[in-house]
Amino acid sequence: MRPIGAPGPTYDVAVLGGGNAALCAALSARAAGASVIVLESAPHHFRGGNSRHTRNLRCMHETPTNLMTDAYSEEEYMTDLLRVTGGQTDEQLARLVIRESAGSPRLMQQFGVRLQPSLKGTLHLGRTNAFFVGGGKALMNSYYASAARLGVEVCYDTEVIGLEVIDGEIRAITAQVGGETVTVQARAIVAAAGGFESNLEWLKEIWGEAADNFIIRGTPFNKGKVLKMILDCGAEPVGDATQCHAVAIDARSPKFDGGIVTRLDCISLGIVVNQAGDRFYDEGEDFWPKRYAIWGRLVAQQPNQIAYCVIDSKALGQFMPSVFPPETAPTIRELAPKLNLAPATLAATIDAYNAAVRPGTFDHGVLDDCRTEGLTPKKSHWARPIDTPPFFGYPLRPGITFTYLGLKVDARSRVIMKDGQPAANLFAAGEIMAGNILGKGYLAGFGMTIGTVFGHIAGTEAARHAIG
Repeated sequence: MRPIGAPGPTYDVAVLGGGNAALCAALSARAAGASVIVLESAPHHFRGGNSRHTRNLRCMHETPTNLMTDAYSEEEYMTDLLRVTGGQTDEQLARLVIRESAGSPRLMQQFGVRLQPSLKGTLHLGRTNAFFVGGGKALMNSYYASAARLGVEVCYDTEVIGLEVIDGEIRAITAQVGGETVTVQARAIVAAAGGFESNLEWLKEIWGEAADNFIIRGTPFNKGKVLKMILDCGAEPVGDATQCHAVAIDARSPKFDGGIVTRLDCISLGIVVNQAGDRFYDEGEDFWPKRYAIWGRLVAQQPNQIAYCVIDSKALGQFMPSVFPPETAPTIRELAPKLNLAPATLAATIDAYNAAVRPGTFDHGVLDDCRTEGLTPKKSHWARPIDTPPFFGYPLRPGITFTYLGLKVDARSRVIMKDGQPAANLFAAGEIMAGNILGKGYLAGFGMTIGTVFGHIAGTEAARHAIG
């Protein structure tokens, strides 16, 4: 790595961040002829941000491909997005992402990424999502290898601590590397440093003491420092600070960086109760890829931010295996104390649920007719009596993936300032601007789609600004 500092070289494009969106921006800018430097706050072995933990991205396609079955049209994709966000999305930007997603697999393969069809049991995603061979870490390794071949400079352990703004233009970036303060000059900047989900103090400002019980699924390096600096420079914020991609994960997971394996995919096959032993939401509302990301927020709203999923032996083999073994017992009353639940209360909840289940034809691959009747909350699909021992239980906590408060951007990924005008030389991609499109809710693989599409747009536009 060439030493950086002042005086030193002026780069065409500086990319702040080191995940999927950042590398897509860096590779696109370099392919357009720009000199590029990437400033990644994580050390080499932690590089890649939350993208290390991903598996796939959601892609539009009009006909079957070698990766995805059937078709997934722009309108169906948009309808899915509107449903999970409740309409809280910038439709112009959303449709841009959806349309461009059709070409994302080809772009990724150009930079060495290998893709494959979905495997059995991966959340009904065979029609909508393309999977990375080797997962997100292999994806990021491919991107970094391509960056090295193309001459992109990458600086690890480099924390951005300041931005020099003159006449609305970022003229220099101040960073710390190994205790030394350095200055990087660039003609265009791409902010792709993620959200603030790893900043526990910032989370507590929003959620209060409940945030102490949150588990951060991804990188411990997404502290929102770049986001805050740019907002302080007068950028227009977008998104609700309380909204985030939050899933229900195993309560025994590590505080940071447990990744995708900590998620529990069995909720739709059983019931979920809080610490009082009461159900609080429809476990069978919709297909898991469209609804799994609401469960973290639901658990966060329960007393002490804890809940428990209970299944019986009929559910085994129908969901991705958990990384931690479940608690198990031959009866519900014997299972309850292992979950710190009152035996009589849990047994009564299960009995009421079982009595409300109506006969139907169970099929976890479709919105089947197995439902409850006369029960609040209802279970709309995949409702079967929990009556076949042994019984299994998992403790659940909110698992925060990324936050939705971010930077407002336009279709060229330019950061919009509070005066309504685009910043002179600042672009954004990935989680730091995902709130433009994700007002709330989530679709499986969509964060990677946003990062990939806007990463390429940001890199191309930054290079155009820097070198014409």
